[in-house]
Amino acid sequence: MDFKLTEEQQMLQDTAARLVRDVYTFEKRLEFSDSEAGYSTEFWQQLGELGLTAIPFSEELGGFGGSGVETMLIMEQLGRGICLEPYMESVILAGGLIGQLGSDQQKEELLGAIASGELQAAVALEEPSSHYNLFDVQTTARQNGSSWNLSGRKAVVIGGHTAGKILVSARTAGDVRDQQGISLFIIDPNAAGVSRRVYSTVDGRKGCELFLDNVEGELLGTAGEAYDAIRYQSGRAIAALCGEAVGAMRTACDLTLEYLKTRKQFGVPIGKFQVLQHRMVDMVSELERATSMAILAACLADDKDSDERSAKLSAAKFVVNRAARYVAEQCIQLHGGIAMTWEYNGAHYAKRLVMISHQFGDDDHHLEAYSNQLVVA
Repeated sequence: MDFKLTEEQQMLQDTAARLVRDVYTFEKRLEFSDSEAGYSTEFWQQLGELGLTAIPFSEELGGFGGSGVETMLIMEQLGRGICLEPYMESVILAGGLIGQLGSDQQKEELLGAIASGELQAAVALEEPSSHYNLFDVQTTARQNGSSWNLSGRKAVVIGGHTAGKILVSARTAGDVRDQQGISLFIIDPNAAGVSRRVYSTVDGRKGCELFLDNVEGELLGTAGEAYDAIRYQSGRAIAALCGEAVGAMRTACDLTLEYLKTRKQFGVPIGKFQVLQHRMVDMVSELERATSMAILAACLADDKDSDERSAKLSAAKFVVNRAARYVAEQCIQLHGGIAMTWEYNGAHYAKRLVMISHQFGDDDHHLEAYSNQLVVA
């Protein structure tokens, strides 16, 4: 496949690469991770000022009408810096859900602010017992006249501790694991009845558990019919994560190759040992395989919802998950003990790659999803 970037896409990639390179030194990343926000608010503003948060949105909504390919180019560079900002959660997932389900008024009020970087949104779809099944929803919403009140608990809400708005899935009809009867609501995280338990994740980011006690929410779309949109936009998020993983893997491979060239044993660089050369080749092979699948995912991310699209996205996530874990493990092995220390950046790349391999489904989950699509076909 001849995948060449257009002049505009190359400029976009160069802009994102330069910004990440200038801001995200490893030492700065540690500072950002330790801050109250858990990321750089200044870097988030720069993403908005350069138009990078506006790429996926239509021109009518203040965006540039970018496709999954443009999103992949940005996510790959954010992956190279293992950036902490909730770009995927706010711009791609929350923005995509509002764009698909929202009324004209909701789009006008929220999407312009997300596109400019003024509003950081979060999405609360997972629950403690859902285990990758986004239709497993125990949080409930009950209508009270013209308003809705939500009660329940949401887990792993990345960026939820700093979000200006949070999109919450809640059940308005049906049983706990029914795909029908799921609705989506916009809540103010500072509203009465909302409490959050903030924590740091393994890869240095911050998220929260969200507790809702009779919280007023604004319905997004039609009650009980949100699951199809959640599934579709989750596919776009998966494609974005594949791009981020490729960026992180590429830098992890670069770090490992440089280490093999400089670390000496018995008077020679350890990269001279054939067995280590073979393992380095295997890392690069996994990276190239993952890159091909990330490109596939990016090209079909904005296609119409279909079983074929879902199957190919699951296949891409499966391959990228396997490659991400392999590169992470080999990076640690080839570096030796230094790769397990907090002070070395290779450890942080490995942790982020492992976390990506679990977001929106691990390899077993997507292998089963892919096989189910084959049975249906």
